[in-house]
Amino acid sequence: MLIERASYSWAYAEDIPGSRCGPEDGPWPRPYQVLAEAELWRELRVLAKPQSMVLDAKRGWRADSINFQPSPTTKTQDRYIVTQLDIHGRLWTLTGVFDGHLGDVTVEHVAYHLPIIIRDFLRNAVANDPSCFSTPAQIADLFSRSIVAFDDAIANDVLELFGGVDGLENYTDAEIRNIVNDQHAGGANWKKARLCMYGTTALVALIDPDHQNLWVANLGDCQALMVSQNEAGDDWTVEPLTTDHNGDNDAEVERVRRAHPGEPECVMDRRVLGALAPTRCLGDIPFKQPPEFTRRILYNLFPGFHNTSPWEEFLVRNRTPPYITAQPEVTHRRLDGRIARGPRFLILSSDGFADLCTGEGQQRIVASWAASTAPHSVVGASEPDKRDNMALRLLRRALGGEDRYSVSRVLTLDMDVAWIDDTAIVVQTL
Repeated sequence: MLIERASYSWAYAEDIPGSRCGPEDGPWPRPYQVLAEAELWRELRVLAKPQSMVLDAKRGWRADSINFQPSPTTKTQDRYIVTQLDIHGRLWTLTGVFDGHLGDVTVEHVAYHLPIIIRDFLRNAVANDPSCFSTPAQIADLFSRSIVAFDDAIANDVLELFGGVDGLENYTDAEIRNIVNDQHAGGANWKKARLCMYGTTALVALIDPDHQNLWVANLGDCQALMVSQNEAGDDWTVEPLTTDHNGDNDAEVERVRRAHPGEPECVMDRRVLGALAPTRCLGDIPFKQPPEFTRRILYNLFPGFHNTSPWEEFLVRNRTPPYITAQPEVTHRRLDGRIARGPRFLILSSDGFADLCTGEGQQRIVASWAASTAPHSVVGASEPDKRDNMALRLLRRALGGEDRYSVSRVLTLDMDVAWIDDTAIVVQTL
């Protein structure tokens, strides 16, 4: 009996896509296992955990999604959502991706609770004023305000325990510790306070029940792409619907500086207060509240900060908060409610996907993927578990496509820490 032996090869830092690997992560080269085609797809499915949801079986609309991190010792801090919101008997579609930082507590909370808040906000708005859905601009405003209200509640739920920031002076540190560390009584206050320690970017897309309109709300550096065939029908157009909200965006840096005149350290080294790359986020309360919030509440949280010096480095610059905002940038696109020349796609992705595409170029990768995916994107949408997952195929295309060696390098590199960024992708047919 023949025993098939694993094939191994060697990779250098420049062979790994993205920006997480460098010469300093040596020694190089490092070994990786070259996977056969069947093994490669099996490993991709295990690592990316592809999911699919039918949005309209009659019209063949669906959403496919993945959340990918190949490092076995690294827990992904990305999340995604694919759901439908019942607004007084009519179904709105809500999809999104979130890229958490510092920890996964807040991003987990956002992925679970934000759809509920948006749903309730829309329900209450139309119940109070049936005309509030009359124009796309009105819905964009409601969409935006629901996200801001959700973020406001993260800090306010904690501050109301003390009568606001000013009320903290009425409490000793011991009293604050006793209030926020209530794990022995269920931990309600403790859970609220923990949400303030972490943050996440957010990219959320809303489609109305008649499939006539799309709204994309963005906070941070996730990316939305609209993919459609050109007029001639022989190529694909890839339209970015978002701009990055981080220190690499000069307009965002200037916006923060304008809001804090006379504070040259409000942005340092293209980071907010010299510490945070995104300029718009959910959570990240130390950048939105006065330093007393962090020093009096979060420093007294158990288990808390073993070393507060990194926090003090930016808290001493915190003079006129907030320095980051939860006000999303909302983009509207008119849909025609049907598939015209061919399938159209909405791609929502965390910045890990763009990182994977830096070598070959995102536009080329997405256009190539669309050309091969379009013929199979609608057929069988009522049974998506028996069809190829669009997000998984897009991930493979970004990792190297038909080049098994390139894909295998990313999947099986022998390294102790994460060698690529977390990558969440949602692909939705329009």
